[in-house]
Amino acid sequence: MDELIEAAREVQAAAYVPYSEYRVGAALRTADGTVYVGCNLENANYSNSLHAEEVAIAEAVKEGHRKFDALAVSSDRRDGITPCGMCRQTLSEFCEEDLPIHCDEGEGVSTYTLGELIPNTITMEHLE
Repeated sequence: MDELIEAAREVQAAAYVPYSEYRVGAALRTADGTVYVGCNLENANYSNSLHAEEVAIAEAVKEGHRKFDALAVSSDRRDGITPCGMCRQTLSEFCEEDLPIHCDEGEGVSTYTLGELIPNTITMEHLE
């Protein structure tokens, strides 16, 4: 977990946040141990902004990964940020409910499962 938190902290330096000045980094570990990172990228039209978790999962999926075993999220304020609802739904497309999500609080870490953060998610089975 420590290496994921550190990776999430490091990638914050690349964040593009001229509007909120709120840097977020995410580190997503695949089932084979590869770590993909992402940072938030803002746009003057906020709805076009990209979240750190989205960027990390997009990089991993682009490289052919579909199984993940942990995620760490950190902001420059070390405030225990969790993925937003949109990111939770995106994660649920590829991750099991028991995926641990480590949220950086600076002096410590809070850990949740994806299922705790987004119970009864919309899945492929709902669309069939």
